[in-house]
Amino acid sequence: MSTAVRFNPLGAAFRADPYPQYRQLRETRPVHKTLGMWVVTRHEDVQRVLRDRTFSAGLIPQLVTKQAERVSGLDVARIERLGRKSLVFTDNPDHARLRGLVNRVFTAQAVATLRPLVEKVTGELLDRVGAAGRADAIAEFAAPLPVAVLSEWLALPEGLREHVGQWTHDIRFLLEPGLMRGDDFTHVCEVVEKFVAALEEVLAQRRAHPGDDLVSRLLAARTGGGDRLADEELIFVCMMCFVAGNETTKSLIGNGLLALLRHPDQIAFLRRRPELVPGAVQEMLRYDCPLQLTKRLATHEVELGDAVIREGDQVLLCLGAANRDPEVFERPEEFDVTRSAKAHLAFGHGMHGCLGGLLAEQQAEVAFQQLIRRFDRLEPESDEVEYQDHSFIVRGPRNLPVSFGGTR
Repeated sequence: MSTAVRFNPLGAAFRADPYPQYRQLRETRPVHKTLGMWVVTRHEDVQRVLRDRTFSAGLIPQLVTKQAERVSGLDVARIERLGRKSLVFTDNPDHARLRGLVNRVFTAQAVATLRPLVEKVTGELLDRVGAAGRADAIAEFAAPLPVAVLSEWLALPEGLREHVGQWTHDIRFLLEPGLMRGDDFTHVCEVVEKFVAALEEVLAQRRAHPGDDLVSRLLAARTGGGDRLADEELIFVCMMCFVAGNETTKSLIGNGLLALLRHPDQIAFLRRRPELVPGAVQEMLRYDCPLQLTKRLATHEVELGDAVIREGDQVLLCLGAANRDPEVFERPEEFDVTRSAKAHLAFGHGMHGCLGGLLAEQQAEVAFQQLIRRFDRLEPESDEVEYQDHSFIVRGPRNLPVSFGGTR
């Protein structure tokens, strides 16, 4: 009798390559309970939960509170409010209110106007790595790009820009409270207060001297009834732009570049057909998505597959597994930049679909268009890849040494 495969996101093999385990789970235990939660791996089931508004996204703030009470005894009121008032974690009616206001600013047109900025920042970063002939593509390219773009869109003062990248990295724990120890809570609370204080100064300056930046636009946003974001809500929106957008965009570019390096025929194809880069980015999102896992909380009893999920049960949605479901994607284990991959769930689905998805895609498109256009040769300096281990929900290389040659 064969042993049932066990979901184990803590193992070294899973971190190196989760997809064999995902495949086994889809085929044998697509909805099963382990580690105190239901693990869901089929595209149809994952999409159904993401679409169902009765599944709550507010689990993380609850876990933050419980974990803080258990390990720290700190006053975590600010980070509790950050959780409750963040689009990522709110349910209706709060979510509908916040999204209605923020959507007035985060439009496709607004993101499109940022393209010259993204091209400028990308070009400056590639000028430096091209001159050196080699670089850690994560530390010197994929990581600084989204931080620089967001900092410019918010028109942050220079003195603040040098801190936001590290602050964002420090408070990422709020997305995974189970990883936090007492000293982590202390540090996160301190960093959140510094971030809030710095953004309060920016807010005061923009209120006195509004411009065309994101902060000014959020200040001006109003519903038809005159509702607006409170100051703290606006500050939380700005903070979560960094927290939710930085790691995922960095890992999208890192994972996408790694896939191309491992499939040089696909690089050659895109050199001949550069207009297909946007579709290639969709395939990168499907093939090795930066956000692998997301959680929901059942608010009533529901049948999913052969399982009965009860009120109060935690549900772990394996986005990475759904994106390689053969019921949706032909030859799902192959990386093919010509495929139509728009059915991927890398940015979620439904009302909690990623607000910054368009900006992340735009940055990746510009990054790969310029990489392919500028360099005749892109080669990995090692076949071994070490993946980051500071998160269990985000997947991406810790570093990626690359040689650049044949600068055009």
